Amino acid sequence: MPGENLTRAEAIERAAIVSTSSYDVTLDLTTGPETFLSTTTVRFSATPGASTFIDAITRTVHSVTLNGRDLDPATVSDGVRIQLDDLADTNELTIVADAMYTNTGEGLHRFVDPVDDEVYLYSQFEVPDSRRMFAVFEQPDLKATFSFTVTAPSYWSVVSNSPTPEPVEVREGVSTWTFSPTPVLSSYVTALVAGPYVSTHSELTSSDGRTIPLGIYARKSLSEFVDADYIFEKTRQGFAFFENAFGLAYPFEKYDQLFVPEFNAGAMENAGAITFTETYVFRSKVTDAVKERRVVTILHELAHMWFGDLVTMKWWNDLWLNESFAEYASTLAVAEATEWTEAWTTFTAMEKSWAYRQDQLPSTHPIVAEIRDLEDVQVNFDGITYAKGASVLKQLVAWVGQEDFLAGVSAYFAKHAYGNTELTDLLDELERTSGRELRSWSKLWLETAGVNTLRAAIETDDDGAIASFVVEQSAPEDYPTLRPHRLAIGFYSLEGDSLVRTHRVEIDIDGDASPVPELIGLTRPDLVLLNDDDLAYAKIRLDDQSLATAIAHLSAIENPLARSLVWGSAWDATRDAETPASDYVSLVLGNIASETESTTIRTTLNQLLLAVSAYIAPEKREAANAAAASALWKLAQGAEAGSDAQFQFVKFFAALASTDEHLDIIETLRDRSETLDGLDIDTDLGWELLIALAAGGRADEAVIDAELAADNTATGQQSAAHARAAIPTAEGKSATWSSVFDSDKLPNTIVRSTGLGFQRAADTEVLRPFVERYFSSLGDVWESRSYKIAEYLVAGMYPSALADQALADATRAWLDANPEQPSALRRLVLENLAGVERAIAAQARDAL
Repeated sequence: MPGENLTRAEAIERAAIVSTSSYDVTLDLTTGPETFLSTTTVRFSATPGASTFIDAITRTVHSVTLNGRDLDPATVSDGVRIQLDDLADTNELTIVADAMYTNTGEGLHRFVDPVDDEVYLYSQFEVPDSRRMFAVFEQPDLKATFSFTVTAPSYWSVVSNSPTPEPVEVREGVSTWTFSPTPVLSSYVTALVAGPYVSTHSELTSSDGRTIPLGIYARKSLSEFVDADYIFEKTRQGFAFFENAFGLAYPFEKYDQLFVPEFNAGAMENAGAITFTETYVFRSKVTDAVKERRVVTILHELAHMWFGDLVTMKWWNDLWLNESFAEYASTLAVAEATEWTEAWTTFTAMEKSWAYRQDQLPSTHPIVAEIRDLEDVQVNFDGITYAKGASVLKQLVAWVGQEDFLAGVSAYFAKHAYGNTELTDLLDELERTSGRELRSWSKLWLETAGVNTLRAAIETDDDGAIASFVVEQSAPEDYPTLRPHRLAIGFYSLEGDSLVRTHRVEIDIDGDASPVPELIGLTRPDLVLLNDDDLAYAKIRLDDQSLATAIAHLSAIENPLARSLVWGSAWDATRDAETPASDYVSLVLGNIASETESTTIRTTLNQLLLAVSAYIAPEKREAANAAAASALWKLAQGAEAGSDAQFQFVKFFAALASTDEHLDIIETLRDRSETLDGLDIDTDLGWELLIALAAGGRADEAVIDAELAADNTATGQQSAAHARAAIPTAEGKSATWSSVFDSDKLPNTIVRSTGLGFQRAADTEVLRPFVERYFSSLGDVWESRSYKIAEYLVAGMYPSALADQALADATRAWLDANPEQPSALRRLVLENLAGVERAIAAQARDAL
């Protein structure tokens, strides 16, 4: 991995020498299961006489021809870079090489469907992996046009950024597809998807009158589960919303959406050829939260067609803007253009909780992060880049106004179409349309790290009228910046069985104390909610009276966004060890049955799992776990038949089940001898129940193998890996460890699923022997594995379930003894340590 790095300094130097024009890429996908033939001809201008390099991760370079000169591959190529000397003013370079398929979700990924043994390929190039498929100047500011010519089995579908041409048969059973040149693009948003994918097609009319072909693709064995009509509907709604909001028609010729196997992310914004994780093809029942998240993801990638693909960041330090804009814009579109009208509640429950969690890690960084090299950007696909950035954009929109914000964005697209930009280019346009000075805002919000905490200091007179109301702002010691906030303050009062908003004021605050004179003289309500409507990015603390009201009447709050804010405030106080985890568990179990928003339920129950497994005092944990599981089962029994809440209560009950009584229930559910009205134990829920039994010592390898034989699919294989890794014996955990550390043959999704199972252990002492093994393996893992696999191992196989001082001490000792290890690796380990230290503090608070 270290030899594949690229520094920003190198990229700046190369961009000063080279200006790219076009790529002709010819790929032969019929040369075997390990490699494919890749021929690249790139045309570019350069400083005469200069030297530089082109990126090409290859197994073998057969030939390199520069301006008619044959260069010796053994001399100029090291398998990662090809050195180019004595460049001319205009240059033509042709490289013929064998490139390698991967099973890591990076580069050109190759998957064999266990259902029918069919081969499926897809590319994933963000950040630095187009060089795994063809020779390329791998940096976003060296844009060019791309022409792909692909030879593959005749019965395959072959999709790229340009419309798919008619194939020409070149020999029996083999054809060639010659795609027309793309518009000017960065290499990381080019794409190739090939295999016997099954497709459904439609079209729409763009705002400029063009007919835009639409396609949806999935593997043959999954195609029956694709709800194409619904996906087309959301796509059309997104097109109409964005073309109107951005004032610019869709910039490409067609729009294909491809669901591909073993994908590392939710989706990828390849221009006109978006790839999605197959988990968004629902073969079994999923929560409404997942359904909504799919819609957000569909519109997130569509937003990228303008912000990211049409106009692209110059370097990866502006990756945050690319992703944060798409996250903000997609949530706005989902809320205003689809049936998921509570999208901002979902944003609060999921995205902002992610942002606050990430921003309190020791690895937190400014939104505009220092990206020195490719390793830096890899680890910065995080909650700051996506969720905090989007949250701050939401606050910016509240400050400058949505109309002026979108007008500035529209001007930005028009001015910089097909080019590369920096943050200042967008700020220039927003300043023009809004009249606001944004450089000071940028300095405070984008160039400093950390999250502020807001509290209300309220004094009342003898009649209960407010005599003084001050919003107090604080900052952590390590990141002491106090920031301006645009926020709303809501007053909520009990009216019958409901807690309803009776007053709202929207204000700007700054500094450590901001009086709110508008509220003087009003009667103090039962609940005062700072940051009502969630305009600001800040942690919120409820005053004592409001907290007591919230705990007693949380389920009575009518507004789902207000409820989400209260849930978030309660959890944040628990994470900060200000309130006992036991109290949070009681709050959740006492109120979650009345929650209506699926993502709020999902997020809150995940936090309940963490509280029970890591934040409760160790001496109380076993009893708390059993009580929480029993309560969830009771909630499932009392929930509306077939409801999303019932489904979620059963899933989380399975995740907590550990006693004989609970495991007996799981067994009866799985064998259908006990049922809940409206609950279907379908394939995927059946796997979750089996994983719970494996973790509880009730299912061995033979049982898991039998289930896999009945569901020998990609998802089944991942679930089987999860279940095997959950077996709570020393032998089982050791076999799990060996499967991912002693071999590099397992694909990315199996490695990830194995880590999930490894962490499950009712008696966490079974993980103790792996502490030393973990730290002795880190250096080799980072050196020998691809980035994504290394990340899955470093994060997923850390025995975090131990959550005690001994693990914290061992982690700190490794960090102290290994200062020379790459910063990206040290960051992942440091984040692991931060989770353990937070758990220890929470345990101490809960023990009081």
